[in-house]
Amino acid sequence: MPTKTRVRLFVADASDANAIASLRNHVADELTREFGKGHWSSQTTERGVLSGMKRSRVFVAHRRGKLVATLVLQTKKPWAIDVSYFSPCKRPLYLLNMAVDPKLQRTGLGRACMEAAREAAVRWPADAIRLDAYDAEAGAGGFYAKCGYREVGRVVYRNTPLVYYELRL
Repeated sequence: MPTKTRVRLFVADASDANAIASLRNHVADELTREFGKGHWSSQTTERGVLSGMKRSRVFVAHRRGKLVATLVLQTKKPWAIDVSYFSPCKRPLYLLNMAVDPKLQRTGLGRACMEAAREAAVRWPADAIRLDAYDAEAGAGGFYAKCGYREVGRVVYRNTPLVYYELRL
């Protein structure tokens, strides 16, 4: 019987910014190589990561001293989210910028990160986690559904087809 992957997410600090940007860029490059150029192809800078840390909680996971996964939780609604698609709640969190080292994808690490994010959201405290995913081959919608997120809508925002997902806590 396979063992369940367990991950501990840590709140990132400024010393993690370069590694976070590198991981996000590596994932974007791999998606572009596999699926062609798209919205997923955008590159992240260390400065952009540091800016995001001012308004969000950026989490990281390490394995053998190397940053292998990251995600962001924040209370502020991202620009591409239309809240009318989601269940009413007082304290939603938004999950953004998740990236898992491509060599470790499909090993349970991503699912373990999602579970750790859920645990962090419960402690926050939050009522739900909301996110959007590209409605394309490079999108992670199927992954989020397998993690227990419910699809709540499909939209096109600035010529980008998106699927909205929600996990009630």
